[in-house]
Amino acid sequence: MNSNKTYCLQGKTALITGAGGGIGRAIAEQYARAGAYVGVSDINLAAAQQTVEAIQSQGGRAIALETDVCSESDVQQTTDRLVSATGRLDILISNAGIQIIAPIDQLSFSDWQRMLDIHLNGAFLTTRSALKYMYPQGSGTVIYMGSVHSHEASLYKAPYITAKHGLLGLTRALAKEGAQHGVRAHAICPGFVKTPLVEKQIPEQAQAKGISEEEVIKNIMLGSTVDGEFTTTADIAQLALFLASFPTNVFTGQSFIASHGWGMK
Repeated sequence: MNSNKTYCLQGKTALITGAGGGIGRAIAEQYARAGAYVGVSDINLAAAQQTVEAIQSQGGRAIALETDVCSESDVQQTTDRLVSATGRLDILISNAGIQIIAPIDQLSFSDWQRMLDIHLNGAFLTTRSALKYMYPQGSGTVIYMGSVHSHEASLYKAPYITAKHGLLGLTRALAKEGAQHGVRAHAICPGFVKTPLVEKQIPEQAQAKGISEEEVIKNIMLGSTVDGEFTTTADIAQLALFLASFPTNVFTGQSFIASHGWGMK
């Protein structure tokens, strides 16, 4: 199934959270095409199995892993199960996430906690469990799914923005600590990618801001791009493949904005 000889992951094992759909599924399928054995982790086991079936139909290798990234025991059991099947863990993609749209003064504490628990605590738990195997083998790549909102803010997304900013700190901390163990860390920061998560936001933002859904897309989501285009799941999957297969640590600790020019640094 390895159709990409330039970016080869043959013999590698990857764990991808939130891989039942959207960006996570696109990365899982891309990694499998590059030769990796993929642990497809998702809280929705049926969705994870659908991703696995798609990979296997193309000749790839994958296993479905039901995981609540907020559960310490769940995360460790998932990681252990994948490594028991393959003998190693080379790549972690911390991608699981949700979105809640609300102004700060109307945001419940439980929603605030839930957002940070999934995005930030989940990233920590999956990282710690992955390092249990990466450090002894002397190599590994951890990629966090950040956002343009890792670098800037917008209305009504306070916990999401806070969590995505936090992932930059975790990326940089792991880059420093992991270097002596051969482990590198990156953050991918997409603009708006038209996944079910983003499509759900369109009517929510229209209602919150009192504007039409067309205005949300044109002025809010794509207004700061250079061409009015959504980022695609394929764009992010290709970037994740590039980072995982790159032969040196030159990019460790860095974040990569993929957004059609929005949030240029």
